[in-house]
Amino acid sequence: MSERVQNRSAGQGPGTKAERRLAAQLAAKKAAEARRRRQSMLGAFVGVLAVAALIGGIVWLNKGDDKQPVTSSSANPTAEAAGEPTAEPTAAAEPQLPADADPALKTKPKVVAGKGELKKLSVTTLIKGTGPAVKAGQQITTNYVGVFYKDGKEFDSSWGRGEPATFGIGVGQVIPGWDQGLVGVPVGSRVQLDIPGELAYGNESVGGRPGGPLRFVVDVLAAQ
Repeated sequence: MSERVQNRSAGQGPGTKAERRLAAQLAAKKAAEARRRRQSMLGAFVGVLAVAALIGGIVWLNKGDDKQPVTSSSANPTAEAAGEPTAEPTAAAEPQLPADADPALKTKPKVVAGKGELKKLSVTTLIKGTGPAVKAGQQITTNYVGVFYKDGKEFDSSWGRGEPATFGIGVGQVIPGWDQGLVGVPVGSRVQLDIPGELAYGNESVGGRPGGPLRFVVDVLAAQ
């Protein structure tokens, strides 16, 4: 009899089994909580990776759009571009010309520096088209080359992108020199626009935009 009492007092009785069951339940609960924490952390990590992959994909898709024409007050007459010369494509498609257009419009023109001090907008017809005259408010499609008036260094060209640029004319979507110089030009024409800084991007280069007087040679391919 005394031996049984001693065994119970030593931790071998029914009370100790209950404590062991409780301890086992607590251990299982802690293990389950640890698993949930690990799963939660893993889910968050996977979510971060998914967001990073999505952002990377968007950036990759948009890489080629940096030079596309969108609005005025930038390095090219219709874009917020950086103003760096664009490389010639190795196999650019010939532009689609209006009916009876001069075949010379299929070839990028050579543009040289101007002479003397440029004080006002000058429009020089290099090739006169036979189409209707451009009207303010129309959407026109052009090929163009832009150079610095003083040294003839090219800073932008639609030929370098391999496709013409389309934009509204006479409505503030492009620099004032274009809005003023291209209205009235017949479709199918090639014109030279000599533009003083105040009708272009200003007289100082800011944010990569070309400053001072500029010269553009513009082919007007369509207007509607």
